[in-house]
Amino acid sequence: MKELLLSEINHAVVNPLEAVALVEEFIFEHNVNLKNIEDLAEHCKSSLNDETDVLERAEKLINDIYVHQLFIDKTRINWSVASHQQYEGLAYRVISPILKSLILQHIIRLCDFECDIVFVPEKVMVRIHCSDDYSIIFDPTTGESLTWHDLNERLDDFNSDLLAEQVQVIDTKDLICKYLSSLKSALIQELKFDKALKCVDMLLAMRPDDPFERRDRGFLLHQLDCFKVAYDDYRFFVEQCPEDPAAQLLKYKLDNITVSDLVLH
Repeated sequence: MKELLLSEINHAVVNPLEAVALVEEFIFEHNVNLKNIEDLAEHCKSSLNDETDVLERAEKLINDIYVHQLFIDKTRINWSVASHQQYEGLAYRVISPILKSLILQHIIRLCDFECDIVFVPEKVMVRIHCSDDYSIIFDPTTGESLTWHDLNERLDDFNSDLLAEQVQVIDTKDLICKYLSSLKSALIQELKFDKALKCVDMLLAMRPDDPFERRDRGFLLHQLDCFKVAYDDYRFFVEQCPEDPAAQLLKYKLDNITVSDLVLH
């Protein structure tokens, strides 16, 4: 199943939201239907029928989504597992930033706009292209758009003529990795270690031998009483990231354990 899923994700023309729906189905073993999101997109599109100016259409669409469709939210430190699931998140309008970005991109594209998800230093945001010279970049959680001044402050190392070039478009594979990483953190927070382990396994399939994912897999295997298997992941992390504070602590613990002392469950 995982190999088939990875094949689907790596397909050149895969729809990002559909790819994440497949990931959700794999992690939670339930079906995901995008009909509610597509119905919402159809409603939003119909509300734009009276507008002809592209910029006004874009601004009206954002207003409709965040005000009339209640997508406006506050920034949170932690996001629940439910906020990473499409049906639950949409039903209660509490949606993790990465999933919300993907839903918004899907809706906005169905409303005939060019839209992508971008990384503006320290934050993932959504961008709507209104013309060759103008785009709207906004926070997926709050719906607040960046002014040129805001963008300039975030990219203050660059000349203003280059600002547009420095906003990095996130490709589908990286979006899926960000979704998996965010979901993994939520699952760990809610002590759902078996599902978090499935996230890590997928991340390692996409980014083999990432030392931080190996560390997290070691932690999850440890929680699931598989310390002998976790030991190798911990040791790999310590060897690859010796200066990391967590690695130094792990090294101290590992140096006081011999493999023969470990019990395999």
